[in-house]
Amino acid sequence: MNLHTIMSSSFLVIVLHLTFSISTCFADDGPLQDVCPTALQGDRSQKLFINGFPCKNHNNISAPDFKTSLLNHAGDVDNFFRSSVTVVTAAEFPGLNTQSLSMARTDLAMDGMVLPHSHPRASEMMYVAHGTVVAGFIDSNGWLFQRTIGEGDVFMFPRGLLHFCVNAGFGLATAYSVFNSQNPGVASIAGSMFTPESEVVQRMVERMLRLRVMGMGDDAVEMSLFE
Repeated sequence: MNLHTIMSSSFLVIVLHLTFSISTCFADDGPLQDVCPTALQGDRSQKLFINGFPCKNHNNISAPDFKTSLLNHAGDVDNFFRSSVTVVTAAEFPGLNTQSLSMARTDLAMDGMVLPHSHPRASEMMYVAHGTVVAGFIDSNGWLFQRTIGEGDVFMFPRGLLHFCVNAGFGLATAYSVFNSQNPGVASIAGSMFTPESEVVQRMVERMLRLRVMGMGDDAVEMSLFE
């Protein structure tokens, strides 16, 4: 191999490395909102919208910006689903801004449940602080992955997949979640298209309670919650 060939090969390697590095450095961040159409240059009435929230002046930042008590108290579970979910994002907790984090508290009365929903911009890790919970998610092949988790256990819901939880105990259950986005979003088919009194929601609730009673917590099973 002559010197010219060696130099050409080395130059190609360097170019490929720089190309990969630059493309990685300038990769777009994940969106923090569902849609963001381009504003026309001629639209002078258009206000400024950014992917997130503006930062405070550094001189005005203080320790209280990094503390919240919004998850200290149980939510109201006196409703049809006997559950409450309190989500805290950068909109309520300033210190989370730009950190790609948000969190939530879920309270479940006996037989309480959170219907299947998804978070389009985040994965979720759920930690059970009190009680026993059946948690599960459905992958894109229609397989249901479900576990019964107790105090101190953690269950992970992959980003964008339908997931749910049901109180499997005889008292109040409390769980805390962390999301890897400051605005995870939530998409719920049942909540958006049907009222709690509708036949579809009633059947879904019955189906989820049967799953809990059957104790199907150890293996993945091919099953639909909407049958």
